[in-house]
Amino acid sequence: MPLDRLFFIRHGETDWNAQRRLQGQQDIGLNARGLHQAGVAGRKLLGILGLERIRDPQLAYIASPLVRARRTMELARTAMQLDPSGYTTDPLLMELSFGTWEGKTWPEVQADQPQAAAWREGDKWNFVPPDGESYAMLGERIAPWLNALDGDCVVVSHGGVARVLMAVLGGLATNRAAMADIWQGRVIVFENGRFTWV
Repeated sequence: MPLDRLFFIRHGETDWNAQRRLQGQQDIGLNARGLHQAGVAGRKLLGILGLERIRDPQLAYIASPLVRARRTMELARTAMQLDPSGYTTDPLLMELSFGTWEGKTWPEVQADQPQAAAWREGDKWNFVPPDGESYAMLGERIAPWLNALDGDCVVVSHGGVARVLMAVLGGLATNRAAMADIWQGRVIVFENGRFTWV
């Protein structure tokens, strides 16, 4: 894979994040805190790379097409003194689908489907929610996108995608990656088979 470094930003907070609802592929916008986090992440990335590298036309900027990721990218680029519209989207970067569980909190899922919830807790990486997808399936979905990358890139996507990248690019065991906390307003740098939070 010709990828050198991948700079990953999880989208800013939404009301559903704050309520701890499973968002999946529902198109939920940023709340006020999420708008702030997007700018913070952009300023952190500017601090990592510097203005000259940030403006390099060879540095790709790619976002999930969901509005929370696109808005985060636009605000981050504004904070980096860039044209907010100067990025592409890729549907392969959409969040893990939670199927019929989307919109529910985890306690609601546990109450409604205790056996399925227990199965997921036992093997979070491979469990497929009803009409949804597993982390393993998400890894298969984003593999063509990863294989097509050429050079450094900045990505704004989702927690599930970050967990898959931690396993695929960062060398984290899949059972640990599936449980990893993915913070908003920070940057994950993937490089040389490792990852670092900034």
